[in-house]
Amino acid sequence: MADRPPADSDEPTDRSPDAQPSSPDDPTSTTTGSSAQDGSSAEGSSAGAGGASAAPPPQHFVRRHRTQLLISLGLVLLLVIGASAGYLYWANSKLADIPRVEAGITPAPEKDHNEAKYPLNILLLGADHGNVGQSVAEDLADGKWTPFEHLSDTIIVLHIPADRESAQLISIPRDSWVKVRGYPYSNGRAKINAAFSYGGPELAVDTVQTLTGMTIDHVAMIDWVGFRELTEALGGVRVYIPESFTDTSQNVEWVKGYETLEGERALQYVRTRHDLPGPVKDDFGRIARQQNFLRALMGKLLAHSTTRNPIRFGKVLNTLTKFLTVDSSWDNDEIRDLAFSLRNIESDDVDFVTAPFGSYDMIDGQSIVRLDKPKLRQLIRNVQNDRIGRYLTKYPEQKLAGDKSIN
Repeated sequence: MADRPPADSDEPTDRSPDAQPSSPDDPTSTTTGSSAQDGSSAEGSSAGAGGASAAPPPQHFVRRHRTQLLISLGLVLLLVIGASAGYLYWANSKLADIPRVEAGITPAPEKDHNEAKYPLNILLLGADHGNVGQSVAEDLADGKWTPFEHLSDTIIVLHIPADRESAQLISIPRDSWVKVRGYPYSNGRAKINAAFSYGGPELAVDTVQTLTGMTIDHVAMIDWVGFRELTEALGGVRVYIPESFTDTSQNVEWVKGYETLEGERALQYVRTRHDLPGPVKDDFGRIARQQNFLRALMGKLLAHSTTRNPIRFGKVLNTLTKFLTVDSSWDNDEIRDLAFSLRNIESDDVDFVTAPFGSYDMIDGQSIVRLDKPKLRQLIRNVQNDRIGRYLTKYPEQKLAGDKSIN
């Protein structure tokens, strides 16, 4: 059995998904609710033993522009390459430098080297090893994963329909309580970020597939160091701070007004989850903040000032490919062809949504999030059937707030 992870921390990059040994009872609660569109229930989950439910936070979590962090940089990479056909030859040579790792993905026979005709589901993970130790690719070089050396607090499923005319990104809160195959604590359940930390990309893929019912076709991971360097290559990203406040956990002050963020300051922005003003706090507040930053970041990445500037574009693509890792089944031709097929997608064609909140709970001394499983099934069904508009019409409060409204 792997060494036990350290006790749960309140820091934004805590390494401990779980802290206590398993209990004999399965604490997961099952919720049923009133009928909803498409025939599924949409009522929130009740709290299990050990914690009281809380009112769900106001949901500003479906981002109709561009989302959550590092992870969404996988989509950024696709769009930037696709938007810059003049650099394809050079870009293709850079794609060859992207490390490949085993992620337990076996392409469906009909999709193998023939993905253009089919919808795709890509798992995007933001990898963090605390600025020390090995990268994901280095860790897996010998075919073995080192448990609890890496984090992935950013977890998104990118769905790309077969017509390549839109994209949907489903953010999964890191504290979501889920089944994790082979996990040695808490009766085989954990916060979802424990799957990557304990078992690497292969276990992360398996866990997300079990939770959502979606088949993951590929996985892309980008290192936090790459995120810092990307913001520097772009000369910073401008965001608006609607209210002044101090994040005491990072000892960082935020002052109302516009600010151009890059490097460590950009990382502090997307990691902030404490002391946030307004109703959306904690991990959900961080998700909203990350998504807001990505909206601004992707806008700058796709601007002509980047894609038509050979020097800036070269720095951006070099940074992305330097810190990106993908699954071993995803070859250069498939990445390039997908990127080119997405070249005409615009902001309004991209929807961001967070897995629906059910309730907060306490398990083994740690705060967890129980997802609203019936509503999640409804979301997944609408995404897979290319009916995300129907879901957003039913739940308009999930649309991303304006760029001056996200604390």
